[in-house]
Amino acid sequence: MSRLARIFLGIVYLSLLTTGLAFAQDGDVAGSKDHPLFNRMPGYFIQRYEVKEFDNHAFRDAKLNEFSVEGRVYEIRYSLNSGAKEPSRIQVLRNYENAARKIGATVLKSDYDGNSYMKLVKDGKEIWVHVSAYITSEFTLFIVEKGAMAQDIVANAAVLFSDIKSTGHTAIYGIYFDTGKSVIKPESDAALAEIAKLLKGNAGLRVYVVGHTDNVGGLDSNMRLSQDRAQAVMQALVGKYGIAPARLKANGVGPLTPVASNDNEEGRAKNRRVELVKQ
Repeated sequence: MSRLARIFLGIVYLSLLTTGLAFAQDGDVAGSKDHPLFNRMPGYFIQRYEVKEFDNHAFRDAKLNEFSVEGRVYEIRYSLNSGAKEPSRIQVLRNYENAARKIGATVLKSDYDGNSYMKLVKDGKEIWVHVSAYITSEFTLFIVEKGAMAQDIVANAAVLFSDIKSTGHTAIYGIYFDTGKSVIKPESDAALAEIAKLLKGNAGLRVYVVGHTDNVGGLDSNMRLSQDRAQAVMQALVGKYGIAPARLKANGVGPLTPVASNDNEEGRAKNRRVELVKQ
């Protein structure tokens, strides 16, 4: 084969290789799919796809207040296909906003920097949407299906006793309530069982059951809420686990003794707790 023929075949091969790479690049990343709420804008493919079962994402309201929403977080990044016509920033935002409004969502904030924040309540669940389209050749859709974390690690009776013995108190983070409510949720059973195990294994131990809240809401309402939650825990220990009422006293201190900053959701979550304090 002549040198000229070899050069020609090499060019053809490189051309085919480049075409193949471009074609592969325009395909959705493996395992990805559109979120059930929205179909995609025409001419885009999914360049990045990640779902976290429990995480948080920052949102903004009309007054530019930033806050965090926790739950299942979807991050879907769309990139423009080769040769596709690129829409304007406002076109991307309005498409998502109009689609969201049709299913009952509220647009909280839309700005010229390419961000739109939306909230939808559907079947009793909150779904939060953030479209980040500063660059429209590649924009990202964040969706948070709000929900509580599935607690994998619960209180352990031996650890609780060790804390009480060394410091006189221990914090319980496995007892759950809906926001603003004092009804104990079923997923709290494991933590309650460990408290009962602690008390049954140490017959002389008497404790204050102390409810704590974050600082969201008024002081008076949080004081009442923390008292009601402490009372609910006490009643569960007596009624369900057979602990003698004389060994327990319920108290609520609201947001008055935080263990972390209330300026962010992580800190507020730590402050929402029940403590056992040795009498």
